[in-house]
Amino acid sequence: MRPSGRNFNELRKVSIETGFSHHAEGSALIRMGGTEVLCTASVEGKVPGFMRGQGEGWITAEYGMLPRATHTRGDREAARGKQSGRTQEIQRLIGRALRAVVDRKAMGEITVTLDCDVLNADGGTRCAAITGAYVALALAFRKLRSNNVIKAIPFTGQVAAVSCGIFQGNPVLDLDYTEDSAADADANFILTQGGGIVEIQATAEKSTFDDASFQALLSLARQGTAELFAAQKAALG
Repeated sequence: MRPSGRNFNELRKVSIETGFSHHAEGSALIRMGGTEVLCTASVEGKVPGFMRGQGEGWITAEYGMLPRATHTRGDREAARGKQSGRTQEIQRLIGRALRAVVDRKAMGEITVTLDCDVLNADGGTRCAAITGAYVALALAFRKLRSNNVIKAIPFTGQVAAVSCGIFQGNPVLDLDYTEDSAADADANFILTQGGGIVEIQATAEKSTFDDASFQALLSLARQGTAELFAAQKAALG
């Protein structure tokens, strides 16, 4: 039995609330168990200098955690004067995940910035951020289309992310903090609804894992993301 009482292939309770931020072009508050991430999409009518004149849009992301999102207070990175390597790695991952399912030529020269702020952390924050950011981006695209800024929604697919791991020798889906901190191995799977793999981050924490274990984790991730795709669609109506 897992510490949470869940079955090995069971997600934590998932909810996605849209329109949480009153001013952003798109926003979604995603809850996965005790993890809560506010994702907002902000639109600018320009692209970074390195992309000017190419007729393509740009999607980027920023990620951060509130000081008491975790069990003990963490310093604000702004107060330290620089972002941690973890923060930079995660926000680049979020940007890559969303760009993987967007036709940026169909965007025109605009930038969408996805801000993913962790309100409460209980494991899987980067995966929740990617899953919620897709919804926020979809809402921003709808607003751009309704304002005739773009002709059509430029998505080429749907993307979501989930963590899996080897806990007490068993493959399990959607690790919470208790499992993540004690896992033999853990992995983050970023997948598309069409079956594509955007990125996999897999690490042996206490012991290595074999091909069969990896395939078991991938199978669990596909099952979990199928449920997350459905939650995204329900949130978007």
